[in-house]
Amino acid sequence: MEQLYTTEILDNGKEIVLSYGGPEPREVVLTYEADLPPAMCPPEGPEEDLVPRRRSRKGLYIFLACLVLLAGAVTVSVLLPLREEGHGKGDPSEGYGFSDYDYNDGEITIEAYPVGDDFRLTLSEERETPLTAQEVYAQVNPSVVSVVAYMGRGGSVGTGVILREDGYIVTNHHVIAGGESCTVILSSGYSLEAKVVGWDTDNDLAVLKVEAEGLPAATFGSSDLLTVGDKVYAIGNPLGLELRGTLTDGIVSAINRDVDVDGVTMTLIQTNAALNSGNSGGPLINEYGQVVGINTIKMVSSYDDEATVEGLGFAVPSSTVAHIVGCIITTGEVVPEPVLGITVVGQTTLSDGTTGVLVREVTPGYGGDIAGIEAGDVIVSVDGEAVDDNADILRIRRRHQVGEELIMVVVRNGERFTARVPLMAA
Repeated sequence: MEQLYTTEILDNGKEIVLSYGGPEPREVVLTYEADLPPAMCPPEGPEEDLVPRRRSRKGLYIFLACLVLLAGAVTVSVLLPLREEGHGKGDPSEGYGFSDYDYNDGEITIEAYPVGDDFRLTLSEERETPLTAQEVYAQVNPSVVSVVAYMGRGGSVGTGVILREDGYIVTNHHVIAGGESCTVILSSGYSLEAKVVGWDTDNDLAVLKVEAEGLPAATFGSSDLLTVGDKVYAIGNPLGLELRGTLTDGIVSAINRDVDVDGVTMTLIQTNAALNSGNSGGPLINEYGQVVGINTIKMVSSYDDEATVEGLGFAVPSSTVAHIVGCIITTGEVVPEPVLGITVVGQTTLSDGTTGVLVREVTPGYGGDIAGIEAGDVIVSVDGEAVDDNADILRIRRRHQVGEELIMVVVRNGERFTARVPLMAA
């Protein structure tokens, strides 16, 4: 046998190693293995009992691939095993899609909470000093909850965000779809029974209510202020309760990304922050500690022989969330966002150097027409704020509801006048 080392015998009879002649050092690769939570493990029993429930929706397409709405809720059934990620309903010619993760879209029979509360979710537009990742987590994590929906002998785990200190919580519709009862677990570990206020399947949002006071409500920021490249964070429960409160980070990869879901177009924020099964319903957070989106779907590889898809997650913008949850809590019905009946084009500069937005078209019978605005007018301010493009007008309009007014300063042929534009339903 080849000698791998040389030694020397000391006077006291002890041996010391002088040199080592073994193989060259190798890279040490560490791996982590842990058992799944007991509730997520396949049970013992007859093989025919271990058939996972499959979601019924079909034909969900994004980009060139067929997509399936992500059941970000992790199945925690004592009957149903987890399906292997990567075998969702993707286009076999592409090999990419959204794994369904035992998505359940059945009837929700969770006890209902009455609507009719006076509720409006305010979106902060303040921008101060950016926070560190540690500061973001410390500020937002207390407002993040685990949502456990029970479905007979099965159930699902997702994430939610506290909207108001008296117990209103937003999550994804698909987290509670098919649920018979629901429990919310606070970041402190304290659990509360939840009732359902309502939901909107088209935007995959739902509102829950727990009986509590003094809860740490999250601060919501305006998604309209996001730009590609902005730093963002996500907090949620990837793979279930054992990993709850996990923080991931990334950037805004795209804004206003249209995703066609069952013939309904969802306009979403795209991010490369890591999202996994169980993150659904959790917050997408900007670097100021403001929730700017509710995470809902992610793209995954559909087939084992295809390259793994990474960093393609999507969130419902906070501007959409504010409108939807406001409708659900106040009336229980989702109505379209208010419209102005004005079509504008780009930025224009007046002779005095003032910038504004040029009106191209006014729809008869709607707010702009009623207020006396005409094609060719230039809108220079709305509600006292200068506007440079259509996005500014939309951002300000989203602060209001149907029946309210926008106060616009308009320039026509060098003359300024004030127009009171009523907001009307589409």
